[in-house]
Amino acid sequence: MDAALRQPLSTFDTQPVGQLISRVTNDTEVVRDLYVTVVSTVLRSAALIGAMLVAMFTLDWRMALIAVMIFPAVAIVMAIYQHFSTPIVRRLRRYLADINDGFNEAISGMSVIQQFRQQSRFGEKLGASSRAHFQARMQTLRLDGVLLRPLLSLFSAMVLCGLLIQFGFSSVGTVGVGVLYAFISYLGRLNEPLIALTTQQSMLQQAVVAGERIFELMDAVQQSYGDDSRPLAAGSIEMDNVSFAYRDNQRVLNHISVQVPARGFVALVGHTGSGKSTLASLLMGYYQPDEGMIRLDDRPLTSLSHQALRQNVAMVQQDPMVLADSLYANITLGRDIPEDEVWRVLEIVQLTALATALPEGIRSTIGEQGNTLSVGQKQLLSLARVLVKPPKILILDEATANIDSGTEQAVQRALRLIRRHTTLVVIAHRLSTVVEADNILVLHHGETVEQGTHEQLLQRRGRYYQMYQLQLAASEDEPISTI
Repeated sequence: MDAALRQPLSTFDTQPVGQLISRVTNDTEVVRDLYVTVVSTVLRSAALIGAMLVAMFTLDWRMALIAVMIFPAVAIVMAIYQHFSTPIVRRLRRYLADINDGFNEAISGMSVIQQFRQQSRFGEKLGASSRAHFQARMQTLRLDGVLLRPLLSLFSAMVLCGLLIQFGFSSVGTVGVGVLYAFISYLGRLNEPLIALTTQQSMLQQAVVAGERIFELMDAVQQSYGDDSRPLAAGSIEMDNVSFAYRDNQRVLNHISVQVPARGFVALVGHTGSGKSTLASLLMGYYQPDEGMIRLDDRPLTSLSHQALRQNVAMVQQDPMVLADSLYANITLGRDIPEDEVWRVLEIVQLTALATALPEGIRSTIGEQGNTLSVGQKQLLSLARVLVKPPKILILDEATANIDSGTEQAVQRALRLIRRHTTLVVIAHRLSTVVEADNILVLHHGETVEQGTHEQLLQRRGRYYQMYQLQLAASEDEPISTI
């Protein structure tokens, strides 16, 4: 689990959540069964086989040599079984991960599925994954039925024939009937641990494949940070010719350059897909630029340690994650923060009424993914997480998009206070929230097409002017609020 939590965000961009869950849960369960069941069975069977071999060689070494011929035959069968079962078991684990991924997707999007009446389509999708898993499982069972127990019984019968031939060609008195009977009895008892070993081969093969998937996760490149643990002193930002692409030859940002002084206020605006959120992710250190350099307080961002980066740079997202825990735990997130400080922040973001209405106040559980909260309340909650311990650099990614005008004005008053000690980077579609920015970057297809203050950009009558006029026309009766 620790390895999964330390994966870079690029892993989660391409890896379905169900695949990761399957590795952390199902695959580890299979490896656990390896130690609980397979290892104990192998050790017990090996002890029984060793004891019977000693007894056989004590009675008659020639007949014992015939009996041990079963072992290389069994080893060959197990090697053949491994060769044919490995690709089947890999498909089996992949199909199980697909089932987990499908259930995760269906449960997370249940409201959308029911709204658009897609229950049948998702049911068929999960059914197809289940049938593929069933067919792969049946292949392993058929392989077990053909290669393991039947062939072992055949080898035992052939060894028994060899013992009878040896007895028949032996001179009178060399091998007694009692010795032959003892060997036949030992051969029958030898089958029990051999059968136990072969029946564990299937579980052993599943554990080997599960182990491959687990170690692939553990050996993957983890999120990297620097060694500089010094906290940021001021919070200045410098981007020098920054370019980035999630995939090869598909750049999202092209040669972005900007300087933000300490306690400055820079805004990123542009149409959807222009690269605003990607630029924020680069500032958070989630990704590293393909070209160029990002510096915080004249120090390369890549040189900052995990602690220094996370304590000094924070982001309030448009779609925040809410834990299935109390309101207090969602705000503090494990930090040692007194309750009175939490209440102060709740007052700032206007969540005091919500907290007092809960049965146990801020100690009340707010449900899975915050399902008892509105979208706007979730945004205010995520803002409270940051305000309770303000960082040197605060990034707001459409953080006021889902709240009403009155609450937005209260939040903006709080941000004015924060600006005395914090550098603000605001991503906004509503241009009324950024009119007081020291610098506004207008992005288009990953490039900076305009840059300046609100008044300067309006005078140029370019892309920003067009965006602003369109929003004014859409909400000409609404008052313009500022930070």
